[in-house]
Amino acid sequence: MKIVLFTLILLSSLSLAGKDIPMQKNDSLEIVPLNKNNEIFYDSLEIKASRHRVTKWLYGTMISSAKDSGNHDLQSYEYYKSFQKKIIGTISIRSLKVFGPNFDDTLKSTNIWIEKAANKLHSRSNLYVIRKNLWIKEGQTVDPNLMMDNERLLRSLPYLKDVRIIITPRPSNDDLVDVLILTQDIFSFGVTGGIGNVKNGELGIYDKNILGVGHEVGVTIVGHTDKLPHVGFESYYAVNNIMGNFINFSAGYANTYLHQELFVSLQRDFLRPQSVYAGGLTALRSFRTDRVYLNSNVTTIDPLNYIYLDGWYGRRLKLGINSNDSRFQMTLSGRVRYTHFYDRPLPDSNNNQYFTNSQFYLGSLSFSHRSYVRDYLVYSYGITEDIPKGYLCELVFGLDHNEFNDRWYSHVFLSTGNLFKNKPFYLYTSLGVGSFFNQSHTEQGMADLKVDFISQLFNVWNVKARQFIKLNYTIGFNRFEIENLLLLNNNGIRGFGSRIGKGKQRLTLNVENVFFQKKSILNFQSALFSFFDIGIVGPAEQSIFKQSYYAGLGVGLRIRNENLVFKTIQLRLAYYPNHPSDVNSIGFILDGVSKTRFYNFQPRGPEPLRFE
Repeated sequence: MKIVLFTLILLSSLSLAGKDIPMQKNDSLEIVPLNKNNEIFYDSLEIKASRHRVTKWLYGTMISSAKDSGNHDLQSYEYYKSFQKKIIGTISIRSLKVFGPNFDDTLKSTNIWIEKAANKLHSRSNLYVIRKNLWIKEGQTVDPNLMMDNERLLRSLPYLKDVRIIITPRPSNDDLVDVLILTQDIFSFGVTGGIGNVKNGELGIYDKNILGVGHEVGVTIVGHTDKLPHVGFESYYAVNNIMGNFINFSAGYANTYLHQELFVSLQRDFLRPQSVYAGGLTALRSFRTDRVYLNSNVTTIDPLNYIYLDGWYGRRLKLGINSNDSRFQMTLSGRVRYTHFYDRPLPDSNNNQYFTNSQFYLGSLSFSHRSYVRDYLVYSYGITEDIPKGYLCELVFGLDHNEFNDRWYSHVFLSTGNLFKNKPFYLYTSLGVGSFFNQSHTEQGMADLKVDFISQLFNVWNVKARQFIKLNYTIGFNRFEIENLLLLNNNGIRGFGSRIGKGKQRLTLNVENVFFQKKSILNFQSALFSFFDIGIVGPAEQSIFKQSYYAGLGVGLRIRNENLVFKTIQLRLAYYPNHPSDVNSIGFILDGVSKTRFYNFQPRGPEPLRFE
């Protein structure tokens, strides 16, 4: 009860804190005012630093304000609409250095020696690489939606920090405009690693933009003192948008104590509502592993040796439905999955569908509508973020033809986001219900409900903050004995590593408050956060509220440099008031986390709902 009361007080106080803040307009950004207390602190620090030549130089080079970086005046739909039906005369591309310049001051340079060295080491993106990712062409008329979509596509590339598409009228011809595409790279070379315990660890290097041509490569050394091979490696190579066809290629090989696998993949997505077709091919050869990676998170003590082939194709349908709405898309897709095991556990009633040789045929019909608004300080630290809004309705049917029996499959999936007009917050919901049908009874059925809330940007003592609330309820019907829901990290309570609390039914609530700090040190932005997580898990046959609950609350710090390809550094201290025997009451974690992705209402290849 104390935990519930604490949460209610926290929610109410933060909600009241944001009531006096005016509504934020879509496609517009505001400059964040300085925290008064932070301002006093940094002013005092600056005065003290100015007393000595060395400390004065260190302060000027290391500490800066967010107001000095980036242009927060984003081009909106209305901006591009003002040039609608104008003819594009020329398209020029300018790539800025990683460190120093920004969209406000493209000639600005850095005085920090390590940033100067990094600029020299970095190979800026080849202009051909940028040009092959353009949908807009010289001689076309200006299409506002196409401009917005193309800017968003460029921003999604793993080697670009941010993008602006700027239109300039021709003084001599009212019908012509010139387009400038302004891009800024990230420093694409990175290092990763970690130590699991005293017996195992890994160290890797990677480059997201080799020689500026947009190719990716990575190699990781993995070691273990007790298990063979004692020293192994993982590697991958990827090419984004092969020859301008928007087909992505990736391949990888791993031989470590965990697994020995080889994979190759080709993928083309429905990148915009006007995309006509999409598809993908994947081949995986696993020589040694204990986990079915692509089908589920199920593990086994027996080694697995298998081959997995996956291919799908989807096409946009034009049947006169919403023909006047350019953001609406109806797609029909088909998929075939083939799995053949060479070594596996002996199949029985508890795992037949996980370790069986099978051919899985799937088809889907989907209806989607998607557009995007622009904001900042959501999951990133001051750069432009494209936030989707719209809906996706997906109907999936399939036949699992395996060596033991034939099973039919079907599910319905619905998701919506940001359908409220003129609201300063973001709200996403999704519901999926599906099952296999083995003769006259259901098998491996499930229902999953998600609600995500992201508040407007509001002030707490002049510090910009957001609140994130996630609610998730999952229940399984007639699941196999080895299938269980847990409360691990992203699926429940963060930092929670217990496997004691498990079942076929789970309810979780996650509340997080993020406070974005104004000052940066060497372009490293930071954010303080507090969190509260509560999770309930148990059997599907009983009421979820009759089960024991687990909870976690705490504080933390995130540090990120948007100029670098590295993950966000996260320091988190947590207290678990009600915890199982395999979890300590206090948890302290320092790790690297990937940036959270927004909901996406993009049509996809048909696949079963995931019970995880």
